[in-house]
Amino acid sequence: MTMGMNRRTLLMGGGAAGLGLWTGGARAAPFASRRIDVTVRGNGRDVVLIPGLASGPGIWSGLVAALPGYRFHLIHVRGFAGLAAQANQSGALISPLADEVARYITAAGLKRPAVIGHSMGGTLALKLGLSGRAGRVMVVDMLPAGAAMVGGTASGLGFLADQLSSYLTGTAAGRRYLAQIVAQTPGAKNSDPDVIANALRDLANVDLGPQLPRLTVPLHVVFAVGSDAQQAAAITRRFREAYAGAKGALLKPIGPSGHMVMADQPARFLALCKMFLAG
Repeated sequence: MTMGMNRRTLLMGGGAAGLGLWTGGARAAPFASRRIDVTVRGNGRDVVLIPGLASGPGIWSGLVAALPGYRFHLIHVRGFAGLAAQANQSGALISPLADEVARYITAAGLKRPAVIGHSMGGTLALKLGLSGRAGRVMVVDMLPAGAAMVGGTASGLGFLADQLSSYLTGTAAGRRYLAQIVAQTPGAKNSDPDVIANALRDLANVDLGPQLPRLTVPLHVVFAVGSDAQQAAAITRRFREAYAGAKGALLKPIGPSGHMVMADQPARFLALCKMFLAG
């Protein structure tokens, strides 16, 4: 894939590994939330898995099946992949979601679990690391600044995202266009267009880069690169520069891959997850 193809729907967080791979499991209890649903699989050390924008927990099915000895807490954001939006229907999304996952960690009695997040889930994972709720963090194909994933900045693209969100949710033409995107994007099917638009707006305004120097937990960053060597080198430089403030962060490219590295390179992704969790 080209860089444009890889990143064209990168914040959508969907992929061919999406909804159909999830087979379910025991829901965590007691915990009730109007923002997230949580399913628990397996036994052992606790790992929280957070999918990307519009994705459901099915993106992690291969990882969960291949890694016995862990208790996985699979987050499903309401409004994505078939769940009714409830409290995520309007308003801010990213910070409330991070707070709700943190509330789940406390309610479930988890002691600083490992957290792996893909795309938007990577932003949430990083926020959990910064808040001290995670014991170690893996970010999968996400930069500290959401806008930087498409070559912008929070101060520039963030403003445009506010306008775009208003267009997508507040006009008939915009809603038709967003519905078309949802229908045609792998992994986004049955996701709520309003929630997607609000999440895109929030992501474009998030920049966690300045906070990275105060991160005190181990950080691994896995990111997708294509088959073109020059392009892969440029992506690698971008990620290394973006995460330079995180002392000791371990960055690993996976390629050739698009945004869904766990589907494109499952064996290599599994190996990196094993290394991350073993630490």
